Amino acid sequence: MRITRILARTTLALGVSLAGLSCAFADLPAETVGQTTLAFPPDPHRAYIVDMEFDSFVIGRVTVVDPDQKRMLGMVSTGFAAPSTLSHDKRYLYSADLYYSRGTRGTRTDVLTAWDTSTLAPAWEVVIPSKRSESITQRYGIGTSGDDRFVYIYNFTPSTSVTVVDTQAKAVTGEIAIPGCVLDYPVGKRAFASLCGDGSMQLVTLGDDGKEVARSRTPFFEPNKEKLVERAIANGDTYYFTTTEGTIHAIDFSGKQPKVLPSWSLTSDEERKAGWAPGGWQEIALAPKLDRLYVLMHDKHEPMKWEDPATDIWVYDLKTQKKIATLTSPNPIWSLTATSDEAPLLLGADVNGGLNVFDLKTGKLSGTMDKISKTPSQVLSH
Repeated sequence: MRITRILARTTLALGVSLAGLSCAFADLPAETVGQTTLAFPPDPHRAYIVDMEFDSFVIGRVTVVDPDQKRMLGMVSTGFAAPSTLSHDKRYLYSADLYYSRGTRGTRTDVLTAWDTSTLAPAWEVVIPSKRSESITQRYGIGTSGDDRFVYIYNFTPSTSVTVVDTQAKAVTGEIAIPGCVLDYPVGKRAFASLCGDGSMQLVTLGDDGKEVARSRTPFFEPNKEKLVERAIANGDTYYFTTTEGTIHAIDFSGKQPKVLPSWSLTSDEERKAGWAPGGWQEIALAPKLDRLYVLMHDKHEPMKWEDPATDIWVYDLKTQKKIATLTSPNPIWSLTATSDEAPLLLGADVNGGLNVFDLKTGKLSGTMDKISKTPSQVLSH
């Protein structure tokens, strides 16, 4: 009986308390949730960190940041280690997304998503063949034609091919087989190149309908003598590659025929003997307005550890092909990119999810955005 009276009093007190809270909340104004629209055109230093989320790998993201103000601007959610790229007109961030109907299993659906760079919301999407390469995200797993008419998506099943999407029709125009070759390096308005296992560069030319009209191969390097890293960097239609030992190979696609440029070394004889060689994931970056190349370098290079992060960044003048400076990061950097404006920044994603920002006019570190991502495999900029 005593327990019943205690319960009754407790229930009455709780009811009075809840009634009071209800009255208090009723007086609060309704909250309005809005969406911030980012400026267009984007600031040339705006950066997009491709985060493949290695711990879960099912849902990735792209984190958008202002590296000058060290401020996060927003985020988009992408599907399963989605390769991403930016349109030349700066309106879209493209991601080749992969989803399963039950999260980690079920029916697979692949889509090309066009994210509006102002609202960071999907502007449109196209269902694409379920063949997109499933790998750590890197440059040239997806690319856009010079006029943004087509998007090229690299497939690996394990046969290799490229899906071509028409951004005007918002439809797939077809699939182009590239047997024995990998990735799609955009060339001009109607072509892309691929790196082939026999050491050649294959160039595929398209018509205005997105279909193949021509194909050629150009001998490029000796695969039995050196290991070429496929993650190149472009300056216009000229692509720069490095070997794991530090030899630069470049090829110019701007003329009627591809032109292989003379190779050159990142290191002197003494530096090679001391163990210096490039390393990292996206290990090279290029600032076109400064005509400079930036390379992550290890001082104790090991053959099977060349993708490990590095704290040293060597700076080269592309005209003289000489080392002119060294930048040092407080954190081991895995991936590099440089902005393309007159006052460029060098952006280095580190293994702790931070973004290290260098002012390339002064050659100094301006700061680090700590833990802005989880597994940053690539950084994009306009």
